[in-house]
Amino acid sequence: MSVAAKSKSLAAAVLAGAMMFAAPAFAGAGFQLVKVPDPEGGTIEVGIWYPTNAPMRSVPLGLNRMEVAPGAPIKGTGLPLVVMSHGHGGFFGGHSDTAAALADAGFVTAALTHTGDNYADKSRSTQGANRPRQLRVLTDYMLKDWASHDRIDAQRVGAFGFSMGGFTVTAAIGGVPDVTKINEHCRQRPQFFDCQLVHHQPATPATWTGWNKDERIKAAVIAAPAVGYAFTPQSLGAVKIPVQLWRAEVDQILPEPFYVQPVREKLGAKPEYHLVKGAGHFEFLQPCTAEAIQNHADICVPAPGFDRVAFHQDFNREVVRFFRENLDVVNRL
Repeated sequence: MSVAAKSKSLAAAVLAGAMMFAAPAFAGAGFQLVKVPDPEGGTIEVGIWYPTNAPMRSVPLGLNRMEVAPGAPIKGTGLPLVVMSHGHGGFFGGHSDTAAALADAGFVTAALTHTGDNYADKSRSTQGANRPRQLRVLTDYMLKDWASHDRIDAQRVGAFGFSMGGFTVTAAIGGVPDVTKINEHCRQRPQFFDCQLVHHQPATPATWTGWNKDERIKAAVIAAPAVGYAFTPQSLGAVKIPVQLWRAEVDQILPEPFYVQPVREKLGAKPEYHLVKGAGHFEFLQPCTAEAIQNHADICVPAPGFDRVAFHQDFNREVVRFFRENLDVVNRL
C-alpha cells in the first residue's frame, strides 16, 4: 500500500498531496474542483478534467501550477468517463498530466482524494473496503449529479489506479482480497512498506468486507497495484474486462513477485502488460518540478538513468490509446 518511499519517509507521503509537479503540456482541458457528498458522512474532494474549446491559463495545483480552463464550458456529448484513484497518502492531482491527456483526447476524467488515506489524513489507510466504496460514490456522482452529467455516456466508463489506487480499481472490477493473506504476508515480510503500515494500523476483517463489483467499469488501467497477493484466484479469474497492467522494474515499494505478478497471472482475461525498464515505484506519478526534486527526493527523484518526463509522454499516450480502443471511443467532439 504505497505512495511513499520507505518507512522512514512516511512523512514524505504527506507531500504527495502538495508536492510540486511539472505542469501538463496538454491543451483543451477544462477543470473543476468539487466537493462530492459521501453517504457515510462528509464530502470527497474531486478534480474533474474535461474537453473544452476555451483558452487555457495557468492555475495552482497544490504547490504546482497547471494549464487548464477553470469552469469552462464542456465540449462534446456522449463522452467517455475515466475515474481515477491515487496511491497511499496522495491526492486528486497526483496524475493530473494523465487526466489532462485524457481530457484533451475527449474524455471526462474525475480523480478523487480518498478520505482517510491522503496527504493530510491517513487515519483509515489500511481500511481497504473504504477505497472502492468511495470510487463508487464518485462514479455515481459523475453519472447522476455532476452539472454536466448529461454529456457523459454511462455505458463507457473506465477506471485508472496507481499503487493503493491500483488495488482500489482491481477491487472495483471484481477482485476480492482475503485479509488473512495480508496478515500472513506481513508476518513473513515485516520490513515491506505495506506491512509497516499494517503494523501501525492492523488490517481487520471488519474493514476488509463488503466488496461489490462495479459493473459500470468496462476497462481499467492499473499501475503498480498494492496488495496484489491478497486477491483470491476465484475473484480475479472472473474479471473479463480489458485491463492494461503496468509494472515498474525496480519498484522499491512493492517488490515483485508479490504485487503485480499475482494480478497478472490470475485475471480471467489476459491483461495488456507493460514492464517499464529501469523504473521505480513513483515514476507513475506526474514528473516533479526542479524545486520538488530538490526538496522531496524520496518521491520525486527518478531511478538512476530513468527519464520520467519522457516516460510520461509514452505512458499517457498508451493510456489514452487503451481507453480509446476499449471504450469504443469515436470522434464525438
